[in-house]
Amino acid sequence: MGLIDEIRGKRISIDTAPFIYFIEKNPDYINLVKPIFSEIENEEIDAVTSTITLLEVLVLPLKLKREILAEQYRDILLYTDGLFTYEISHDISEMAAKLRVKYNIRTPDAIQIATGIIHNADAFITNDISLKKVDDIKVFALDDFL
Repeated sequence: MGLIDEIRGKRISIDTAPFIYFIEKNPDYINLVKPIFSEIENEEIDAVTSTITLLEVLVLPLKLKREILAEQYRDILLYTDGLFTYEISHDISEMAAKLRVKYNIRTPDAIQIATGIIHNADAFITNDISLKKVDDIKVFALDDFL
């Protein structure tokens, strides 16, 4: 079963890497992530992420003065129907702290996962295999589907 089959019709939470792979058309992952974003646009999949994603994806384009690329990231994260980019609330912060204690994961990862949990996601899509140890939400690593 492929990744799209696993997540179709569900609410998913998306880590930063899949956005980068999609926007920058990463040749290793584009065929895996493009269907996800197509399903989101068609509102077959409901998706969430946190403003940590916005922070992370904008650093390199801003550093390299690639404003068009930065704008593409802003557009997808802030204006895509079916994708909700949530600010970090008190509830997310507290859940992230609990995840850090329980799994010894980095703060940005804990915030990303907590955002999904707080906003009722069924799964978290990442490419960080170390996050597969989190069992509070189903974690899918892209490399497992290549």
